[in-house]
Amino acid sequence: MLILLIAGADSRSEGVGDHAPVASELFSERACAAYLIEKNSSGAHLPRIEVLERALTAMEEMRAHGCAPEREVLTVIDFSLPSVEKRMWIFDLADGALLHHTYSAHGQKSGEDYAESFSNAPESHQSSLGLYLTGTTYHGKHGRSLYLNGLWEGLNHNAMRRYVVLHGADYVSEDFIRTHGRLGRSFGCPAVPADESDMVIDLIEGGTCLFIYHPELDNAETRLSLSELY
Repeated sequence: MLILLIAGADSRSEGVGDHAPVASELFSERACAAYLIEKNSSGAHLPRIEVLERALTAMEEMRAHGCAPEREVLTVIDFSLPSVEKRMWIFDLADGALLHHTYSAHGQKSGEDYAESFSNAPESHQSSLGLYLTGTTYHGKHGRSLYLNGLWEGLNHNAMRRYVVLHGADYVSEDFIRTHGRLGRSFGCPAVPADESDMVIDLIEGGTCLFIYHPELDNAETRLSLSELY
């Protein structure tokens, strides 16, 4: 399957003469390779290829507007999956590798086990969908936490004002799932397991892309908002 994927990328480049494939094709090839390699080698549960491609398209749109990530690391969160499933993946696009796979919480007003409602409004306690660029870290009530810059106008651009950040939480754990039948929920932050948060932050801090997906995005109009990056 991997051979066919790469062959397909080569045939696309031949169709436009001697020019090298555009960046989106290169990133797509690397991410798809990571997807297939990991799937074939370990049987790990990975995001649907359509979700991964949607994230890559958003990342390339950002690049086209002159805002390049610092590193070729992409985090994908799929909120179409229930909270009892590991629905966060961190990919190294340069090496074609899956770096980490873990749980991620949604907002308490977004739903119970499934996230069903989303908002960009302050005090909504709902999750926000779309493309983010990671920022710097700080220490708050949840310990070491990571700022997230929302890049889509109307969908997540209030993330900094809402303090939608990535942090660890005790309610994101298999013990909590066994007791309650789902993960605990945040005020809108994509919280991760407390004992994994430092590792996750180390992997993605400082200007990498994070994409939160739900089918609601399929019909949404998206517009980049890059004026308030921190």
